[in-house]
Amino acid sequence: MMFCPQCKGLMISSGGQLKCKKCGYIRDFNDTDRLTKTDKRTEKEITIVEDVEEIATLPTTTIKCPECDCTTAYWWLRQLRAADESEVRFFRCTACGKTWREYD
Repeated sequence: MMFCPQCKGLMISSGGQLKCKKCGYIRDFNDTDRLTKTDKRTEKEITIVEDVEEIATLPTTTIKCPECDCTTAYWWLRQLRAADESEVRFFRCTACGKTWREYD
């Protein structure tokens, strides 16, 4: 993205030039102005809480563990996909340590 040097507004391509939508500043394209197209989206790694001391500070909730049927688990949220998609809720059983996730 290109930003206006005068008002810091977003500039758009218009007839071989860049024009600020906010203040009207116009400049010609130069050699450093390049558009790139990305066909592939890369996913970030899932962060799993490993430190026992860090787990002890997490909040708990009442939910049934799929492994041992315990009804208490630690929980935390992570944004794994695009910002406009909901977060993923992770759970870790307080008894057996099994970790699982839940989507909205």
